[in-house]
Amino acid sequence: MSGILDQTLHYFNKAADVMGLSDHVREMLASPYKSITVQLPIIMDDGEIKVFTGFRVQHNRKRGPMKGGLRYHPTVDLDHCKSLSSLMTWKTALIDIPFGGAKGGINCDPKVISDAELERVTRKFINAIADDIGPLKDIPAPDVNTNAQVMAWIMDEYSKSAGYAPGVVTGKPLDLHGSAGREAATGRGVVFVCESLLEDWDQPFEDTSFVIQGFGNVGHWAANILYDLNAKVVAVSDISGGLYCEDGLDIPALYEFVGEGNLLSDYPDYDKITNDQLLALKCDILIPAAMGRAIHDDNVGALQCKAIVEAANSPVTPEADAVCFENGITVIPDILANAGGVTVSYFEWTQNIQQFQWSEVDINTRLKLKMRKGYATVAKVAKKHNVDMRTAAFIVSIGRVGKATVLSGI
Repeated sequence: MSGILDQTLHYFNKAADVMGLSDHVREMLASPYKSITVQLPIIMDDGEIKVFTGFRVQHNRKRGPMKGGLRYHPTVDLDHCKSLSSLMTWKTALIDIPFGGAKGGINCDPKVISDAELERVTRKFINAIADDIGPLKDIPAPDVNTNAQVMAWIMDEYSKSAGYAPGVVTGKPLDLHGSAGREAATGRGVVFVCESLLEDWDQPFEDTSFVIQGFGNVGHWAANILYDLNAKVVAVSDISGGLYCEDGLDIPALYEFVGEGNLLSDYPDYDKITNDQLLALKCDILIPAAMGRAIHDDNVGALQCKAIVEAANSPVTPEADAVCFENGITVIPDILANAGGVTVSYFEWTQNIQQFQWSEVDINTRLKLKMRKGYATVAKVAKKHNVDMRTAAFIVSIGRVGKATVLSGI
């Protein structure tokens, strides 16, 4: 399967086949509502002019304002945003929050441009799309290479013309009406899904081994929370490679080490392994929390896990997904497993609209209820239709979006 857009459509059509949807209905639900491409000429610090391109794809607005991240990466293009915006539509519908899906970004590399240049390109982008976003239209959020500071610039730039509007974006700093618990939300949501899966297995965290690919925001939070639950995290990795210990790693020590600017490969203890070796380790639950398409035709046969919980977006290709199902490996799809981030983004937006702040305990409690309910719904549909969890998740999502479309009028 050639690309991420084809991959998303494959999963959509697989579920649509089970549901018996007509070609016309499929086209209506799969196609994006609006695709935006803007030119962003920026004066760089050295006085030269460089032109970047910004994208925003708004996929569906039938269940509420559109919601989705902004990623800053040289590979960002329109097809990538189309795929990820549709995934956001299905994710928000699955977890049952009142949003549609969107996604966007800029084809820049924050690692090679200054903070001042990054701020200029961000503000230029928001000026260009200001008429298409807003608290009741489309609400961006952090994604790859964007963070709370970028969200603060977006809020400020949008508010210059629209009036003070913290609800235009989520993932903001706490001092600018961000939400408690947002930073850890995606990783915490992954753990709540693991908790539901282990209950189905009648297996406690203490007797469960985890392998986590990726030690960024999502991976390290999932690892830390699992460590606190006395689970055995036997391996983690970053771009430099991985670390392995059969008896479990000291996650807080690793987090402190990486937080000082070090790579995991430089840690003085534990066995050093490659990312490929990490994926093939024997474990109960494998959590891919890095970039997409990490598990594919060439390595899926080496997997020795009982389940995969997709913390990253699209980490398992359709071909590998089919092999996992045949081999009895349960795959909890990304539109469920990593929905904790958008769920707490919804909580942040709700607090902004209400102009009222919730406690972190309240937020985590509400997040757990949402994630556990989402898992239970998908598991029930999977059993009813005798399909894998991903197909079941898409059936639930497509059904909810389809009903909203019919009720609101085509």
